[in-house]
Amino acid sequence: MKSIIYTEDAPAPIGPYSQAVLTGNMLFLSGQIPIDPITNERVNGGVREEAEQVMKNLNSLLNKAGFLFEHVVKSTIFLSDMSHFNEVNEVYGSYFKSDFPARETVAVKGLPKNVHVEISMIAIKS
Repeated sequence: MKSIIYTEDAPAPIGPYSQAVLTGNMLFLSGQIPIDPITNERVNGGVREEAEQVMKNLNSLLNKAGFLFEHVVKSTIFLSDMSHFNEVNEVYGSYFKSDFPARETVAVKGLPKNVHVEISMIAIKS
């Protein structure tokens, strides 16, 4: 059985998908891009600001489902260009204390709304 997780503290989906899906003790978070959920607009600034907003959006979804970043076991980071890796990695890393999740980071040809970063996650609670 699955439960759809929705919060107004993260951007509303822009297509036929859910913000997150909970099944048993596993939470699957859809890719988040740097959209401010209040204005529904792309955040201003550079890649660092984009990464920060993405992580805030993911945090809102984790919290809505009763999870924390320590429960994340897998992340996927999509970048518009690998030259953004260090800035995004620094922001991303600041949300984890230890026992880091498995992860891959890939550069893609394009992302929704021409943003530079998108991150999805899988979390598990024991």
